[in-house]
Amino acid sequence: MTQQIQPLHRLMGLNPTGDLAGVTFYTDKRRGIVYFPKHTLAKVPSPAQSYQRNLFRRAAEAWQNLQEATRAKWELATKLLRLKLTGYDLWIVWQLRHDRPMIETIENDSGLDLLSPEEAI
Repeated sequence: MTQQIQPLHRLMGLNPTGDLAGVTFYTDKRRGIVYFPKHTLAKVPSPAQSYQRNLFRRAAEAWQNLQEATRAKWELATKLLRLKLTGYDLWIVWQLRHDRPMIETIENDSGLDLLSPEEAI
């Protein structure tokens, strides 16, 4: 059962989010800060789950390693085409699927070169 923290944390200037001392905190728009005991996994992740998590982790790390100008182009492409996702989301899809026709269509429609020459091959 979740409980709502009283406004004392506001007086102290705290906005707890995440896991702290065995308790998970998050902010709910309607109820304010909510907390509950942290849950641990009942079983060890399967090899397929671990593989999938690592794919996402590597894609996120690759995004962080991009130059700021390159990330800005991916963000701009999604805005120009009014896609319902961010440049980061599009990058993750590219890293997971390597769907070249999709990216080429986005490049053609936006007028931006998203892939470096090494990735475009």
